[in-house]
Amino acid sequence: MGIIAKQISATVEATQKSRKYMEDSAGVMLRNAALAAKERLDPDIAGVTNEELVELSAELGIDNLTLWVREDDGDIVVARSSDPDELGQSSKTWDYWFTAFTQLFENREVTIPQGEKLKNYWTGPINFSTTNPDRVDKWGYYYDGTTNYLINPFINAEQFLDFERSSGTEAVILKILRDNPDVLDITGFNPQFFGKEKIIKYKKGSPVYNLDVRDIAFGDYFYQDEDDAEHILEASESKKIVTVHDTDRGVRLIKSFIPMDVANHLVVGIVSDGETIRQELNHQLLVQIVISLILAAFALFASYFLAGFLLRPINRILETVNEMARGRLNSRLEVRKMDELGMLSSRINAMGDSLEHHTSRLKESAEELRSMKQYLESFVNHTSDAIHVSDLEGNVTQTNKAFETMYGWKEREILLRQLDNVPPDHVRDFERIRQIVLQGGAVADFETARYAKDGTLLDVSLTVSSIRDEADRIIAIATISRNITERKKTEELLRRSEKLAVAGQLAAGFAHEIRNPLTTLRGFVQLQQEQGSLQPSYLQIMVSELDRINHIVSELLIFSKPQAVRFQEAAVPDIVGDVVMLLESQAKLNNIDISVRCADALPPVRCEPNQLKQVFINLIKNAMEAMPGGGTLRVEGESLPDDRGVSIRVIDQGEGIPEEALGRLGEPFYSTKPSGNGLGLMVSQQIIATHKGYMKFMSQVGRGTVAEVTLPASGASIVLEPDLGKPSTA
Repeated sequence: MGIIAKQISATVEATQKSRKYMEDSAGVMLRNAALAAKERLDPDIAGVTNEELVELSAELGIDNLTLWVREDDGDIVVARSSDPDELGQSSKTWDYWFTAFTQLFENREVTIPQGEKLKNYWTGPINFSTTNPDRVDKWGYYYDGTTNYLINPFINAEQFLDFERSSGTEAVILKILRDNPDVLDITGFNPQFFGKEKIIKYKKGSPVYNLDVRDIAFGDYFYQDEDDAEHILEASESKKIVTVHDTDRGVRLIKSFIPMDVANHLVVGIVSDGETIRQELNHQLLVQIVISLILAAFALFASYFLAGFLLRPINRILETVNEMARGRLNSRLEVRKMDELGMLSSRINAMGDSLEHHTSRLKESAEELRSMKQYLESFVNHTSDAIHVSDLEGNVTQTNKAFETMYGWKEREILLRQLDNVPPDHVRDFERIRQIVLQGGAVADFETARYAKDGTLLDVSLTVSSIRDEADRIIAIATISRNITERKKTEELLRRSEKLAVAGQLAAGFAHEIRNPLTTLRGFVQLQQEQGSLQPSYLQIMVSELDRINHIVSELLIFSKPQAVRFQEAAVPDIVGDVVMLLESQAKLNNIDISVRCADALPPVRCEPNQLKQVFINLIKNAMEAMPGGGTLRVEGESLPDDRGVSIRVIDQGEGIPEEALGRLGEPFYSTKPSGNGLGLMVSQQIIATHKGYMKFMSQVGRGTVAEVTLPASGASIVLEPDLGKPSTA
């Protein structure tokens, strides 16, 4: 029905455009008449007579000619006309006509949407004459500024109405209604005025319903409904067809409202008999059902005969595939011909071969993985190192037997719980290591301390690394702990032995250092015996010398006596100064001048002072032994950038160390001295590592050696080198 409605609408639209073309042609003709009149008439209204206009109208082939002038009050009135009834007529109440006249006088151009607009010209739609309501005219208006009046030729427009009745829209509608019994009504609606109060004007005392403001442009609008106004407005605004179903006087109707592409934007309303259409649709539906049933029966019989032929090879293929699905991968299909099913059978056979091959490989891989799993489980469970795995939140997910042996916790006691065994002063190192691992690094052989279940503090060496999934994302952290408590005790015994050995070597120097103040005291005592009294200044010297002896002996006792390891904040320059004082006498005996230069305001370090003294004594003694001919031994101290730590360098003027020997310094029982055993440097390196620092050596043969010790400042974070596990400050 929608297609029929569109066809009808197109036909009506074509006739409307034909009528519009006729009107526009008449408008052009009137403009040409106005131009001819302008050439024949005086440009001043005073020089033109009504009789002259009568003659000119007949000569130009138009019905009448009127001249309009603009009054001082803005009104536009008829000043001359070939029709006496037109004289004196005012246009002030003519709505958009008056607007068009005003625009012509002021701008020579009309911009209102109604009518046809040309240069210096406007023609309105055909309408009833104001001076003769029984007459329908077509007017044209011309003004180009060369005259002081507006030229208005007009003709009788009854010919347009006759065309409408004989060949125009109305005639087309009647023919469509006769040829299509299902079409009940065709009406042209003007959305601008439909559904609104009618505009009635009085001309010569008679009410007139002007053609340009009528809500019905053509047709009878026989099937009226108050909802039609809403549907008409919707079709006009949306530019789409609006279809509704209605009932009028017991008749089922289908109303279609179709917007037209004409100047006044009319909407064509087409009313169709819904019952007739329904019957036709039912008839068509019945025909389609019968045809469908016949085709279905034919297809059923055809498929029955074809099924046996087509399904037999398919069933064979399905049975073979089911056999493979049940695990019998050696099942194969017989390929009789290379059509589509033959190619499918061939590919299924190839798939079976491939599946059988891959299944065999998967079984081998599974067996290999099972063996590897047993091997790894045996390795993990029988290693002496404690291993535990935790997730990214720190919850323990797996442990080995050595973990229970070392720490005392059974796996079920800590599974999916956080392991809280980090001493408070090691928490910062623990968090730092965790961040390094989460960023993709690893930490090896990091020495620290952890609590066991019974509260025992264990010295351990940790290796921490990440566990990744197949997408290379970190999903867990693995920690390997090695108990080094006994090793630490052995190292402590080694340090004490090395310390006593150093103390014995210092004894000669201490004896010489004490002999000098004792000689001074003996002289003052002899003077006392001879004179009987001493001056107060001599007594002050004696007290000073005794204090010096007491300090030297105290330092020797502190260095030699075993001390409890107690870390505390200390100033490195003070520790270095005490060590230099102990070794200064021995240096003088060997013609060595010790020069100490430390930067101002070095940051304090957290350390065990007695252990650091042991390190510096060892380094300075080695430097002195490397200078048998004497010279200057420099000790320099400076802070690292941002006060992150302290660097102490011991610089000698000895013979230097060859490059091949430099890398072996610190190895047990390796020494560049004929009588050395290498344990001194090994112990020193262990002490510095315990203090989270590091030691390095630089040397040039023939120029001397630099031993550098770097220690973190008190409160500084510890940065670990993942590849080496060496601590450094950050």
